[in-house]
Amino acid sequence: MPPTLASLVHHSALKLTVRAGEDRLDVPVRWAHVSELADPVPYMEGGELLLITALQLDAEDPEAMRRYVKRLAGAGVVGLGFAVGVNYDEIPGALVEAARDEELPLLEVPRRTPFLAISKAVSAEIAADQYRSVTAGFAAQRELTKQALTGGPEGLLAALASQVDGWAALYDASGAVVATAPEWAGRRAARLTADVERLRERPAPASSVVGGSGTSDNDDRVELHSLGTGRRPRSALAVGTAAALGTAERYAVHSAIALLTLTTERSRSLQAAEQRIGAAVLRMLLAGEPEHARTVAGDLYGGLLDAPFRLIVAETVAVSSVRIAADAPTRVPSAAALAAAADIDGDPLEALTEVVESAAARSGEAVLVVPERERLVVLAADGGAAVTACGEYAVALEAARTHDQAGAGDEDELVVGVSAPVGPIAAAAAYKQAEQALSVARRRGRMYVEHEQLASGSVLPLLADDAVRAFADGLLRPLYEHDATGRGDLVASLRAWLSRHGQWDAAAADLGVHRHTLRYRMRRVEEILGRSLDDPDVRMELWLALKATASAE
Repeated sequence: MPPTLASLVHHSALKLTVRAGEDRLDVPVRWAHVSELADPVPYMEGGELLLITALQLDAEDPEAMRRYVKRLAGAGVVGLGFAVGVNYDEIPGALVEAARDEELPLLEVPRRTPFLAISKAVSAEIAADQYRSVTAGFAAQRELTKQALTGGPEGLLAALASQVDGWAALYDASGAVVATAPEWAGRRAARLTADVERLRERPAPASSVVGGSGTSDNDDRVELHSLGTGRRPRSALAVGTAAALGTAERYAVHSAIALLTLTTERSRSLQAAEQRIGAAVLRMLLAGEPEHARTVAGDLYGGLLDAPFRLIVAETVAVSSVRIAADAPTRVPSAAALAAAADIDGDPLEALTEVVESAAARSGEAVLVVPERERLVVLAADGGAAVTACGEYAVALEAARTHDQAGAGDEDELVVGVSAPVGPIAAAAAYKQAEQALSVARRRGRMYVEHEQLASGSVLPLLADDAVRAFADGLLRPLYEHDATGRGDLVASLRAWLSRHGQWDAAAADLGVHRHTLRYRMRRVEEILGRSLDDPDVRMELWLALKATASAE
């Protein structure tokens, strides 16, 4: 520990005597400073032992001494050393009384003890304390390194918590708690999620201090540090203690940050290698070789192939081509999904990768993520955390973009298609299902569609495609041109007749004309189009064409 007034008083070579403030000798001394100024306060930083001979002080004036001592105490001076036998044979009573009134320790310095000896003693104790702190820091670094190698991040956190006499927690890229030490710190760490998210918004490396004000039940002091070498932090470390960290504890925290950062970067290299294996597994599954895929997957992805899984295909499209549909899902996204959706600075596919992998890591499940040219393919357990997180994230994006379409620019937007649950033997079919769902998502103006949803709702939104509309316009143009001459309402008559399934009387009643008039109009439709309305395919094409042009109107 740093030097205190008590340690200086007990220093056998200094021969110091306490004249006031006996109860406050345990205060640390930052430095010993000599000043004969009548007002040395402007040159004080706090924590000093001030040494004087009262060369320019009227030390026998009670009022002057009260003002002098009061200013010293207000400036944070921790003690006053008075040399006797120089200007005064003993400490004047006025100074002693003023020091007692302010409870400022007053030390009598004998003539044979030079101020330099006191300064050296303070300097030596500070240096010794720093050496002890550095030595303790190196010992802590060795212990943390050992725990990181043998116990992983959990072991490192346990060792760090012991070193700082507090608690430690590790957060993933989404701000969720990954591990804590001791276990009781989990609930405390979870309450800091919002602070971790704010830390992630700052360029790395970043740090902040939370709490420690003593104004609430959680009055511990928590330091938050970002981890990783990239522009955006990949994780964060929280360290909670009852007071500010000392030098040795600071060394331990810095060592933990370095070790966890190395672990993070190593994990990225391993992740790249695992991704290459995952790509090979996916290619084998799609090629209809599930047994070979299982062999290559091994323990890394093998568990994924032992239960039903889903294939997720995601890609980005220009935001102008994504229209938020009126029939968008009404699922309420989770708070984590909303937070992730609000933080989409950068590549949407990278953001989705982070969401899916973080969810899988928290739940301890395997997930296979493969970038494939300009799209992302994910193989995840059916009903697992990764699939759920993907859906919630897309729904949160959809909800966020619903209110922001008018101000949308040229940035890319995420679109996701999900297959039905399948086994390894049906992986190729699942991939096709996911692509179909992806195509429908684009056509329906949705960001997320599961294959099971394809049969629900209406087929009419699919008619919004420009090619379908062009076909409809070309098919019905002769009828519109005929009606434009005022020679009969063939388009409306055709629509009424088809909507009544060819029932003449009902359709004629809807139009307010005689059924013979309607029969005449339908013959004119056949003549103009050169098609028979008895053909069910022709009736189907005409009905879809009418629907497509109606939606365009």
